[in-house]
Parts: sequence; C-alpha cells; structure tokens
Amino acid sequence: MVTAIVFVKADVARIHEVAETIAALDGVSEVYSITGDHDLMAMIRVRRHEELNDVIPGRINKVDGVVGTETHIAFRTYSQHDLEQAFALGLPDAD
Repeated sequence: MVTAIVFVKADVARIHEVAETIAALDGVSEVYSITGDHDLMAMIRVRRHEELNDVIPGRINKVDGVVGTETHIAFRTYSQHDLEQAFALGLPDAD
C-alpha cells in the first residue's frame, strides 16, 4: 500500500464543497480541514505508485475550487491503529 499526504489550497468560499468532492474520490481515505498555509489535507491510499498520478493530478487537481496542492509520499507507517487494521480478520473481539 502506498500512502500520500496531499495538502490542498482551496477557494475560501468553496472549502466545504471541495473537501466533500475530494473525499468522494477513489483512492482518498480521509480529508481533514486544517490550519496553516493550506486549507485541507487528504490522505491517499493506493496499491501502486503509478496510481498516485490518477488520483492527485488526474482527479484532485481537477476539482473545481482547488487552487493548488503539495504532495508528500509516506515511506513507512508507524501507527498502531493502521497495523491493527491490517491484521484484523473482521471478527468481533472476544471478551
């Protein structure tokens, strides 16, 4: 699994609409509104690096209201939450 973090600058009057549109795209797992130099942060999770091209410049950058993006590629996951999900079988926890 390849993870990319995409910081998005959006038209201020359309931030909510842009966030919802990006969140609905294939390959986008979450979108957060954030403070700082950017308005949104999108988490992209795809199987192969080549798919990033389809998701980021191919879809996200074409959303009406997106002014610009900055992409960071993750090398390794350290989150316990992600590791637990990766090994979960979908069975209820036993008490």
